[in-house]
Amino acid sequence: MKALIFAAGLGTRLKPLTDTLPKALIPVGGEPLLYHVIMKLKSAGVTDIVINVHHFADKIIDYLKVNDNFGLNISISDERDFLRETGGGIRYARPLLRGGFMVHNVDIISNLDIRKFDSDMVPGAMAMLLASERDTQRYFLFDDNMRLVGWTNIATGQVKSPYRGIDVGSCHKLAFGGIHLISDPIFDTFDQVDADPASYPLYDKEGKIIEGTAEPLGERFSITDFYLRVAAKHPIYANAPKKLRLIDVGKVDTLAQVEQSGLL
Repeated sequence: MKALIFAAGLGTRLKPLTDTLPKALIPVGGEPLLYHVIMKLKSAGVTDIVINVHHFADKIIDYLKVNDNFGLNISISDERDFLRETGGGIRYARPLLRGGFMVHNVDIISNLDIRKFDSDMVPGAMAMLLASERDTQRYFLFDDNMRLVGWTNIATGQVKSPYRGIDVGSCHKLAFGGIHLISDPIFDTFDQVDADPASYPLYDKEGKIIEGTAEPLGERFSITDFYLRVAAKHPIYANAPKKLRLIDVGKVDTLAQVEQSGLL
């Protein structure tokens, strides 16, 4: 198994800590977030890891060098020229990602059984998303087969879907967990969307095309919006383990929560 760790973000929600450190090197339980994710992947049998870098990239590269890449084959996807967001980051790392792979946000700490998650990948799926029923404002929408059909913000009522007139009330609402499995054809699909962007629009709750969602992807784009745009033509599924415990270490107050959680 190969994995891509998203470590390029600015970590604005973790300020002022990220004024001098990349989010990936913020210490939790005595070790950086990046260490915990690498060790979790390594214990699951992952031997090849790609890490994308942007904010304080040199500090991440130096940290890996000092630790001899933790005995793994680690490659750097260097985005110091500009931050490409999640979808663009995957696209840019294409030369380093051959075959299927896992994506793991550096700020996600969980008890996920990665081996089982990988073995449960739905045959023929473009992607499988870790999901849960945790409380949030933004949810992916899935049908009864757990196939992705849309997204909603319950606080604002905003809806995005590749299906015009989607019935949000009939969908299963699940929160995305920042870990996903991706099959290799995704790279060709990036190209297909750019070649014919008008065939991949998103609709709002009134059934109108959402401005900007029928445009080419380009180099900088969100992977979640991409998933939504292609979901009608390319199957994307949720995997929601029943005993999943997960903490998104996105804000300063979650650092103490992680240390007390027993997940480290």
